[in-house]
Amino acid sequence: MSRILLLFMLLAPTSIRADTLTIPVGQQGPANIPLPARGETQRAVLERFGLADEEHAPVGQPPITRWDYRDFSVYFESGRVIDSVIHHRPRHLPVRSEESQ
Repeated sequence: MSRILLLFMLLAPTSIRADTLTIPVGQQGPANIPLPARGETQRAVLERFGLADEEHAPVGQPPITRWDYRDFSVYFESGRVIDSVIHHRPRHLPVRSEESQ
């Protein structure tokens, strides 16, 4: 029994170790992109930003509609904006060639 306990004590610190992952929240894109404000009507968004690149059919209850523009998406409930989200643009890492590995 003591051997099992000793083995566990020796192996436990190595199995608990973890890496930290950093996610760049809030760094999706330029902060100066104008977005529709919460509460704006679909008509106001259409007049201000033009036709969306893609309009998704309503989903769920209450129905939520999404309009996708080039740099952001707008979510509507009952014809009013409930949120606007800038699309994430991942930073590209330099590609290493197989010769340099």
